Amino acid sequence: MIFDMVRRHRFRYGAVMSTHEKSADPEIGSTTHFGFATVDTAAKAGLVRDVFDAVADRYDLMNDLMSFGIHRLWKSAMIDALNPRPGLTYLDVAGGTGDIAFRIRDRIVAKGGTARIIVADINTEMLRVGRDRATDTGIATDLEWLCLDAQSVPLPDRSVDSYTIAFGLRNVTDIARALREARRVLKPGGRFLCLEFSRVVLPLLDKAYDTYSFNILPAIGRVVAHNPEAYRYLAESIRKFPPQEQLVEMMVAAGFSNVSFRNYSGGIAALHSGWRI
Repeated sequence: MIFDMVRRHRFRYGAVMSTHEKSADPEIGSTTHFGFATVDTAAKAGLVRDVFDAVADRYDLMNDLMSFGIHRLWKSAMIDALNPRPGLTYLDVAGGTGDIAFRIRDRIVAKGGTARIIVADINTEMLRVGRDRATDTGIATDLEWLCLDAQSVPLPDRSVDSYTIAFGLRNVTDIARALREARRVLKPGGRFLCLEFSRVVLPLLDKAYDTYSFNILPAIGRVVAHNPEAYRYLAESIRKFPPQEQLVEMMVAAGFSNVSFRNYSGGIAALHSGWRI
């Protein structure tokens, strides 16, 4: 099980469990967080990969159940903000199941055009699910599939017009490095959009959301995905992700311009936008 592996890493590296901390690590050192656990930095990517290997086949269903379908509205709003146009190159990172890429493609097809759309993910199981979905709907050849780490994108400088990442940035070990990579591969005038679970800003909603996240969500994971520990990690990873204003500062430090964000559902999710000028 996932948390058995975390315990093994804790024993090996002398790490300890943290409390419900509310801020992200400002710098990446020899250890980092995996949910509320402290693990060796080099081990985190593998632990995250194990989580998504375990839930890949039920990932989209779980998204519907745990958000009551609201994630679809958030993603539609993200695509509205992106306003995809034909003839451009779109890179969707941590998008293995294809949810965002399919929406980009549909908008472009509706405008009577085509575009280069790259679906990228570090997890081959998630990419397999996405390719199967695309094959089933007859659009597999309209997309490119690339296994990559967001911290080291194997694409040339200034090669894509947009970089999107939905509910994936919080799983990256070094977020600052991933942001720099995103800017590097964007063309001048290119746009970065990050849709991610964030910090609840409405009074009372935050307490209800905590109760849901740490009690109901793992229970849903147990019944549907047969893996409550994976969804406990996902809830913890949300609490460790930088809040809205801190992510703005990180984007600015990475070189993005005109950085802004918009909260959805009281801050349960937020869409951050930045441009490479």
